[in-house]
Amino acid sequence: MNIKERIQLLLAEMNRGVYEKEAEIGLSLLAALAGESILLLGSPGVAKSMVARRLKEAFVGAKAFEYLMSRFSTPDEIFGPVSISRLKESDKYERAIEGYLPTADVVFLDEIWKAGPAIQNTLLTVINEKLFRNGDRELKLPLKLLVAASNELPTQGEGLEALWDRFLIRIVSTCIKQEDAFYKMLLDDCDEVNTTEWQISNEEYAGWQNEIGKIAVPFEVLSCITAIRKELTKVDTQESELHRNVYVSDRRWKNIVRLLKTSAFIHGRTAVSITDLLPIYHCLWNEPDECVEIRQIVIRSLFVLYIKEIAAITSSLKSDLKVGRVREALDKARLNGDRRDDDLLITDHFYYQVENHGTGNTYIFIVDYKNMKEYNAKDAPAMGVMYADPLNPKRTIIRAFSDISQMKEDGAERITLYRDDRHLYINGVRFPMRRLKRGEEQQLWLGNLSVTDRDYETELEAVTGKIDRLVKDLTENIFVSQDDKASVTQYVATIRKEIAWARVDVRKLRYGDE
Repeated sequence: MNIKERIQLLLAEMNRGVYEKEAEIGLSLLAALAGESILLLGSPGVAKSMVARRLKEAFVGAKAFEYLMSRFSTPDEIFGPVSISRLKESDKYERAIEGYLPTADVVFLDEIWKAGPAIQNTLLTVINEKLFRNGDRELKLPLKLLVAASNELPTQGEGLEALWDRFLIRIVSTCIKQEDAFYKMLLDDCDEVNTTEWQISNEEYAGWQNEIGKIAVPFEVLSCITAIRKELTKVDTQESELHRNVYVSDRRWKNIVRLLKTSAFIHGRTAVSITDLLPIYHCLWNEPDECVEIRQIVIRSLFVLYIKEIAAITSSLKSDLKVGRVREALDKARLNGDRRDDDLLITDHFYYQVENHGTGNTYIFIVDYKNMKEYNAKDAPAMGVMYADPLNPKRTIIRAFSDISQMKEDGAERITLYRDDRHLYINGVRFPMRRLKRGEEQQLWLGNLSVTDRDYETELEAVTGKIDRLVKDLTENIFVSQDDKASVTQYVATIRKEIAWARVDVRKLRYGDE
């Protein structure tokens, strides 16, 4: 049995009798194996303490410590009372730590933000270094996981930022949402689990820590992290139209990489994969309303290479379509003996220039001008749009569309169009077309351009295969929740739609379909 199968069986048993807490228990175990801590944010009565109790069952002979904090809690209640006998016999100020936090493998601290400064300051070292100073001795703690819980965020301005930053994983824990799961919870009296067969021993835990340290982090993963960091500077939230700059400390990023390595190790890999990245959105938010958008940021980063690949294919495909359409329009005119436009100057392979309009940088697509109706007072003019060229904002582009809804450019102005032998009429106003002057030759003739011989269908099929494999790998990641999978499916549906539109363009290029 490999480690992944063992962890899956262990998680299945730990989740028995606990409903809709798979993410909390799974990520708590991941945090424990990575040597990190987790914070559960939620209302009372949503099984936050149950998560910590179940985590105790993951380890052989594990000791647990639980405590409900209040503003009157003292260090004695958490770290053990001062040993009077040691003080009398050796004149040493030491605590009797047995049965308290310093001897526990799994710790649960409820209402964590109500702890006083003395407790908070000690916890900083406990969480980060797993060390506790008892008198003149520094003890290495057996602590594998500290689970903290609260129904509120830490109050700003009270010096809680350092402690907040120590909790690498933060999960918003809610009541049961699905009615069938709610009914099962009401009727389930089972509170015992049997994880003995899959429990992790102290020797295994120590050995795994060494193996996790050897896991490689490829450049592809680092690039995704860079993309996520950039996007975190402009996070959208539903409550505000302003972007938020979400701060994530360097220490958190360092610990996140350790979390990624742990995920890779559990899945039986020697290097981190981008599929390990999805759950880290739980490590990145500072306010609960940022959580959904940051998850979308992480999902987009996973697919960004394929989005760029599709965009490159689409760009080349549309260029080939333009070449094909212009060539077809020019050939059709010659076959029909239409020589009216032979002396029009072709600009950038695809456009005729409209003179005396605006700043003098107005252009119309050759195909649209060729196919436009001649002026006739009885006929309705063609409908079109005029917009700033996104690649050259100083240039204005005119396109004719039978369906204006096809036009997606921002700031496009709707106009009417028709032509005669030498002019273009825009909203009824006549403008001459730029023609070759005496002795002037076409500098950019379409003959310089040709349709590429790329097999677009095969390229689209290949990128679709890559996306399918990534989706499959994400689905098989044991730390990706059902909600995460649903978000991935929803996002991938938008990518598949872009691929479908590209395939429509392939058919247009191949068969001339419209």
